Amino acid sequence: MKYIIPGLLLFTMSFITPAKKTKIIFFGDSITQAAVRPGGYIVKMDSLIKTQGINDYELIGSGIGGNKVYDLYLRMEEDVLSKAPDVVIIYVGVNDVWHKPTSGTGTDPDKFEKFYRAIIKKLEDKNIKVIVCTPATIGERNDNSNQQDGDLNRYSFIIRGIAADLKLPVCDLRKAFMDYLQTNNPSNAEKGILTTDRVHLNDAGNLLVAQQMWKVIKELK
Repeated sequence: MKYIIPGLLLFTMSFITPAKKTKIIFFGDSITQAAVRPGGYIVKMDSLIKTQGINDYELIGSGIGGNKVYDLYLRMEEDVLSKAPDVVIIYVGVNDVWHKPTSGTGTDPDKFEKFYRAIIKKLEDKNIKVIVCTPATIGERNDNSNQQDGDLNRYSFIIRGIAADLKLPVCDLRKAFMDYLQTNNPSNAEKGILTTDRVHLNDAGNLLVAQQMWKVIKELK
């Protein structure tokens, strides 16, 4: 029979450090800014993860209202790299499209791709894993009759292409939202199914984003 000396056990345990949590930063615009508030998609994801008995992740929101892809590029040193994350989820593109006809301050497709790739390069140079997301919706009509559906589809195509080229995981929110709206928006309403105002998420929208992102996160190697 083996005996463990209590004092030795306590001494040994004092040197056991808790396992390091995977730090994930969600990098985006006002949709992500709101995600850290009660009911937001980051808060919902945190609850979803913990109800599965998982406590291995630290979730951090880094969203600023009105941000476009070049805004993310300009602030990533202070708001992302300085925090030394393990994973960054890039969720941007809505304002790059939305602001084109409304204020003329959107982002042309070629510049969008250039800045998007530059963000990824800076992250990968620091050995940070990257997940990219397609922009979900500007209007919830399910028959492609929203004014900016064409551009959203185009910019989503750009992001999917970047991901395929760089072998990055994609959280395809554009597809997930369109699939959901086909089933759950029989009246073809412009808002109120997943958003409050055609863009920003309501409770159902936040839950859908949380679920879709979590599916991709848990498959990371």
